[in-house]
Amino acid sequence: MSKQPFESEKIMKIVTDCAADLPAEERDQLGIIEAPLYIQFPEGEVNSADLTPDEFYDRLENMRPEIPSTAQPSSGIFTDLYHQLADVGQVLSIHISSGLSGTINSARVGAELIKDKVVDVVDSMTLSGGQRFQVLAAALAVKAGWTREAILERLARIRQNTEVIYTLETLEYLARGGRIGRVQALLGSVLKIKPIIHVDHADGKYSTVGKSRTIPQAITMIGDHLQHTYKDTALWVSIMHGRFQEGAKIMADTLGERLNIKKLEVLRISPVLGVHTGPGIVGAAVTPMELMEDLM
Repeated sequence: MSKQPFESEKIMKIVTDCAADLPAEERDQLGIIEAPLYIQFPEGEVNSADLTPDEFYDRLENMRPEIPSTAQPSSGIFTDLYHQLADVGQVLSIHISSGLSGTINSARVGAELIKDKVVDVVDSMTLSGGQRFQVLAAALAVKAGWTREAILERLARIRQNTEVIYTLETLEYLARGGRIGRVQALLGSVLKIKPIIHVDHADGKYSTVGKSRTIPQAITMIGDHLQHTYKDTALWVSIMHGRFQEGAKIMADTLGERLNIKKLEVLRISPVLGVHTGPGIVGAAVTPMELMEDLM
């Protein structure tokens, strides 16, 4: 794989959205630009990035049984952003799965209005920690002087080999937000079933892996699924949760016993994703360490 510096002296800038769940310090350190995603409360629209997870969940729980809605950035926002960045160099814009959001469609329309084809829009086909792996890889590869082609090739490999899987205390939020998709069959027992849901590699949509009666049992099933998928492969594992530290601890302990983990971290899910899951979500984003470690 070619890792030679770009022929042009212009740099490449990485754009994403807040569904990638990038910690602010990580985003700032790597110079990643984050397009806004919005939460629409009864009293008005708020940029998701302006709320901490705890501030958001406090507001969410006070709204029940109603929930807010989400809104993607307009194509005009992307056009303005790309115009600014195109003066500096090329742009690689990596976004939440087209199977879960229309954000990437806005990005593509916005990119079409930029001359000289300096914007590449990439469908991550996933979200949260899985999307973050791709964004981090792109930003680190740019820093290391990789070519555009080499970066896109690496992103494709990460996309194909990353698993994002989670369970929920309740399907209430997915159902109310209209994001239930192929987990529809579980609705009949929404208050009792703890679903195991992952993002399907084929189309970037939610798909049911299994179901359980308790969160610990669901986490055990997630461990079984990941162990079957990766076997002894050395892994980078991101535990993701809404406001569910107990579940995150169980997940970390369970996966630590079953997987060959080289890097483990516990992160919070962004408010814009929490709208559709509620606070009681816990899951994992997992990718082979070999796809990341040569960039670090």
